Amino acid sequence: MQHAVGAPLPPPHGPGIGHVGRPYQAQHAGHPGPPPISPPPGQAPTPPAPGQAPPPPAQGRPQQPPAPGQAPQPGWSGTGPTPPPAGQVTGHTGHVQLPPGGPVPLPAPPAGSGTGGATLAVLLIGPAGAGKTTVAKLWAARRRVPTAHVSLDDVREWVRSGFADPQAGWNDHSEAQYRLARRTCGFAARNFLANGISCILDDAVFPDRPVVGLGGWKRHVGPGLLPVVLLPGLEIVLERNAARSGNRRLSDEEVARIHGRMAGWYGSGLPIIDNSTYDVETTARVLDDVLARSIASPPAW
Repeated sequence: MQHAVGAPLPPPHGPGIGHVGRPYQAQHAGHPGPPPISPPPGQAPTPPAPGQAPPPPAQGRPQQPPAPGQAPQPGWSGTGPTPPPAGQVTGHTGHVQLPPGGPVPLPAPPAGSGTGGATLAVLLIGPAGAGKTTVAKLWAARRRVPTAHVSLDDVREWVRSGFADPQAGWNDHSEAQYRLARRTCGFAARNFLANGISCILDDAVFPDRPVVGLGGWKRHVGPGLLPVVLLPGLEIVLERNAARSGNRRLSDEEVARIHGRMAGWYGSGLPIIDNSTYDVETTARVLDDVLARSIASPPAW
């Protein structure tokens, strides 16, 4: 243990002991003696010597409640914090305990332009190569209120061993992992919202797959979820897909097939952004304006 320069060092013989050979009272005449030392938990206090008054209780040290499953110590008055039931795990992790997340309600319309300081949950839909993740990250980062971004593809890839890659074929195994990832994202979104943090999720939701589409997202997040479709032209999607690597890059045939299925969102009533000629910043700004209109007049879905 280090001491500051110039600070007096503690006595070398422990608390309550002065110089060798001289009792405490001889060194500190006229001063009260050292405070009594409490016995260890579970050990009876040492009785006073014959003819000596019992020591007073230590000042400034509140009585401690009995440990779970133990009898109260002598003198325990029953006041103070209530001990937890026996077998219950307690402790502090330093994190705020999250309240149980409920269905996300519709946010109140913002007072100014854009979404302002509204706390909301957003689902950004689009094919591979539409720029969903890039736009969602920028939109979340540029808001003036706390906002989180959760990508379903990232959550699906949390599974390392046994990952069911949809590129290898969509089957019961890959659909089960997709459902699990979506449920995990929904739980995260509800907890973010319950703590005042907005959340934007992105997923390639198909209009012709209601089982694993919007119905599931609405069930896991709530009716206040605001879906927006990001759908640039096919040539833009193919160009962006070519710049990808790893399992995020698809074949041109697969990209064209997915893009064709996404065209079913036209006429669905959901807001659609064609960002073929927009850069990322412009798309994020347009997204914010579209969301503000969705808050004022929620789409029917």
